[in-house]
Amino acid sequence: MPTNVVEELRWRGMVQDVIPGTEEQLSKEMTTGYAGFDPTADSLHVGNLIPIMMLVHLQRGGHRPIALVGGATGMVGDPSGKSDERNLLDEATLNKNIAAVKKQLEKFLDFDCGANSALLLNNYDWMKNYSFIEFIRDVGKHLTVNYMMAKDSVKTRIETGISFTEFSYQLLQGNDFYHLNQLENCRLQVGGSDQWGNITTGTELIRRKGGSESFAFTCPLMTKADGGKFGKTESGTVWLDREKTSPYEFYQFWLNASDQDAGKYMRTFTLLSKEEIEGLEKEHAAEPHLRKLQIKLAEEITKYVHCEKDLELAQAASKILFDKNSGKEDLQKLSAEDLMGVFKDVPQVKISKEVVNSGTSIVDFLSDSTEFLKSKGEARRELKANAISVNKAKVGEDYQIGSEDLLNDKLVLLQKGKKNYFLVIVE
Repeated sequence: MPTNVVEELRWRGMVQDVIPGTEEQLSKEMTTGYAGFDPTADSLHVGNLIPIMMLVHLQRGGHRPIALVGGATGMVGDPSGKSDERNLLDEATLNKNIAAVKKQLEKFLDFDCGANSALLLNNYDWMKNYSFIEFIRDVGKHLTVNYMMAKDSVKTRIETGISFTEFSYQLLQGNDFYHLNQLENCRLQVGGSDQWGNITTGTELIRRKGGSESFAFTCPLMTKADGGKFGKTESGTVWLDREKTSPYEFYQFWLNASDQDAGKYMRTFTLLSKEEIEGLEKEHAAEPHLRKLQIKLAEEITKYVHCEKDLELAQAASKILFDKNSGKEDLQKLSAEDLMGVFKDVPQVKISKEVVNSGTSIVDFLSDSTEFLKSKGEARRELKANAISVNKAKVGEDYQIGSEDLLNDKLVLLQKGKKNYFLVIVE
């Protein structure tokens, strides 16, 4: 029997607005529900994990999820939550983005599990054949301008200006819901609370055109306790694509969550039970300095979004940077690409392989070969102070750099003191 998913999501803090009757519908029978994903980039980001998790819970509750990629709506631009008109993407870029987004969504939803198998659809498939006249006749005539202007997404833009293109976005999204209702008997839409206006346009369109009942619920927008924007770091957006945000950076994003945010993130972005989460919170409260909640959060989400191996790599990278007991064996666990990702923000230099293969004194290597230190005099002083490490191992004045110091036959990691790293790329 399907379950009332809203009840599960409510204790997780993932329910804001609910159309009356939604919970009764979900308790009564398997229901098809959808969430939309905007293909404005060639990867989803951590903010997209919210609607993804809503669909995951739908499927786990015995319902059928549809992940709708907005190939058509992505050409228009949703005004919700935005103060400026968005740049429109060309078709080739959109198609590239859609293919990447589809591949990521397949990681979270089961597309081969019988009656409630997930579906991946693209609204361009039914919008591409619509003429403008057909659209305004078949869709536009059912909703008044007054109704459309009452939406918050429109009202907040009236003073600064909104194009007809973005003004009409809610019609496109509303038509998606109607189309899925007719094609797949989809009776539910879920999304972020900023989508409530667009979602209810869909339910209204279904009522006026089809006469059937439809349902919806939204999740509150994710905010950070310190007022910062969720999903943003100093280096930018946190992406689900490992090429855009490395597993190490992804792991660190969750590890750095505040105590106030960690519990909220645990409820929203993991599948741990209420008992497990509350147990972790109690353990954390007893020994907050151990950051057990953040560690478990980072482990669970990194493993879920990436894989066990990527989690291990992220943990190994963290140990290299933050554990004073880490050594060369920890560096050797990572590929050259992973190491370069971990140390991408530290100073780097490229040198010839001949310098290493011919054998070079550590004094010359630190000063002349790499210019890590300004002079041979400074190199000798730091070496005498036992402040220099090669690949996490302390070295003295008589040390010789050789081919055995190469990590993955390509890199040498120098370090002065605890935090001053320098990466040597040997070519």
